[in-house]
Amino acid sequence: MGDFVESTHAISDELACAGCGSILRFKPGSTHLVCEYCGNDNEIASPEIAGKVEEQCLEDFLANNFEEEEKIQTTVVKCNACGASSTLDPKISSDKCPFCDTTLVIKNGESKLLHKPQYVLPFGLNDQQALSNFKNWLQKLWFAPTDLKHYADRADKLNGMYLPYWTFDCSTSSSYTGQRGEDYQTTESYQAHENGRSVTKTRTVTKTRWYPASGNVSNVFDDLLIEATQSLPQPKLRELEPWDLDKLMPYDDKYLSGFRTETYSVDVKSGYQGAKERMEDAIHYSVRQDIGGDRQNIFFVNTTYKDPTFKHVLLPVWVSAYKFKDKVYQFMINARTGEVQGDRPYSTVKIGLTIFVGLVIVLLIYLFAK
Repeated sequence: MGDFVESTHAISDELACAGCGSILRFKPGSTHLVCEYCGNDNEIASPEIAGKVEEQCLEDFLANNFEEEEKIQTTVVKCNACGASSTLDPKISSDKCPFCDTTLVIKNGESKLLHKPQYVLPFGLNDQQALSNFKNWLQKLWFAPTDLKHYADRADKLNGMYLPYWTFDCSTSSSYTGQRGEDYQTTESYQAHENGRSVTKTRTVTKTRWYPASGNVSNVFDDLLIEATQSLPQPKLRELEPWDLDKLMPYDDKYLSGFRTETYSVDVKSGYQGAKERMEDAIHYSVRQDIGGDRQNIFFVNTTYKDPTFKHVLLPVWVSAYKFKDKVYQFMINARTGEVQGDRPYSTVKIGLTIFVGLVIVLLIYLFAK
């Protein structure tokens, strides 16, 4: 599991409310820090490079000393149940793990140095907006446990998390060998039995002529996302895409104020291997298009990856953990688009009752039809 972190620097003049001294929190969908006690707010100053995203050369980064990358100081507490480490709001004395809903042991907190992300995509939806989408999603679930239908009645069931991602840019050149298949129709005879006799009939069948194929294709990949977290299921995270990465902002603690943030558990080198695997589908599609014909067989593909670049970003997600029959079900909401994903439990009682009612109805129809 990854480490879930929130900046724990001493309250600076920028994060302290001028009116009452409390910590200012980032207001989703805005560029403001807001005091939840007196309502005072401060606008986050937009740097001149906002919107001008710079990529890092992957080869240069891997060749240099990775440990010299800029770090931030944080305090985390580890969940004894799932192994995740997460921060706590400084003003509370107890909390639950956002990924498995287990009570956290606060005394186990420790200070850590973590690699600083380059960019952040700020929260666009607040908890009430996310909750509304979550409720609508839950209401559409067939055979869900009754208490799950009401699970989202309280906003505290959602936790705002910044999840770590790598993005990769790369151009590729791929040489390949394979076969092009061209379909054609022909008529063939076959034996059939009619009226107790064997008769000869004909039918049209499709066959394929195969020809050798080889060539070279090129692809360009821009902002290919790879999850740097292992705390949530990858397939569900990918269902949260797309993300409006053109709205990325340079990393600033102010956007994180009031939210938790996970540091990556998948490093950039492993992330790049994952990116290559994700590129493979697009490359094979290009090869099939280049081969043409009605069918394609691919025997061999050799790909050269040119000038790969990357960046380390944080993306905003509302997460929730629901326990049902000793199993944890995780839900996640894209805090920019409102897309909801997650695994859901089924109520065996509701399924059983539905089957029973269905059988009763069938029986009644049968009895009345006699």
